[in-house]
Amino acid sequence: MPKKPKRPCAYPGCPNLSDETYCEQHRAQARRSYDKYSRSPDVNKIYGRRWRKIRELYIQAHPLCENCLKENKLVPAKEVHHIIPVNRGGSHSFDNLMALCHSCHEKLEIQIGNR
Repeated sequence: MPKKPKRPCAYPGCPNLSDETYCEQHRAQARRSYDKYSRSPDVNKIYGRRWRKIRELYIQAHPLCENCLKENKLVPAKEVHHIIPVNRGGSHSFDNLMALCHSCHEKLEIQIGNR
């Protein structure tokens, strides 16, 4: 499958090209800013280091979007979705997770009212 062309980093004034929104140089900085200003402090307790490790293991085991696979599309997974949200009694166990592309994850979040 051909790769998408790289696009400019979204960080203001950065000339680097990247496959993601931010280049490697600015990715961590953008994440810290997001966590500090856009996420509630309660979320950081739920989605800490342990969650990042679980997410990484799940993406390694399921590298393709599970929704797109049902439609015979091969799209890399970028997000890990909780079927039952943690704030509604769900857990980080693999049977409560789905690997999704960004588009499918956004659609699900809108449907269940998390956005």
